[in-house]
Amino acid sequence: MTSLMTIGYEGSTIDDFVKTLEVAGVEVLVDVRAVTVSRKKGFSKNGLAARLEEHGIRYIHAKDLGDPKPGREAARAGDFVTFRKVFGEHLATEAAQQAVRDVADVAKAKLTCLMCYERDPSTCHRQIVATQLRDYDLISFDLFVDKKDRYERNPEKLPGHNPSKGSATAEHRAL
Repeated sequence: MTSLMTIGYEGSTIDDFVKTLEVAGVEVLVDVRAVTVSRKKGFSKNGLAARLEEHGIRYIHAKDLGDPKPGREAARAGDFVTFRKVFGEHLATEAAQQAVRDVADVAKAKLTCLMCYERDPSTCHRQIVATQLRDYDLISFDLFVDKKDRYERNPEKLPGHNPSKGSATAEHRAL
């Protein structure tokens, strides 16, 4: 199995966010937001892509993996049953399935990280996408911006990009 990272930028600064990606060895960031405009400085599509490029990280916007507006509204309201239903229906579309295949191809070649807003992956559709990517022998590890210092102190506990070895997310959460 090959490692795939996920991250949310909620509550972080662009500097800490990029540093976390660097410490983790991320080579490609896949933005799975439907809307890539952010009120948070540095996280709108063009600014984020430029900042990542300065640090040698490729930016890809996978618009077809974004959560449709009804799903985002349900998640904001705390209705996670509706959120998962709406996103599940969207993920079943041919466009979304093609985007999943495209992300899998990239992730098998370079250490890739899925990005959305929510800090907690369990409340974000990126976790659903990461689960779908298991079908392509990709196993996810959830990065947290506020834990970047732990990642720096314990780099051996971070999964590297190694197609012949997987990583157990639960094991790494002990950081």
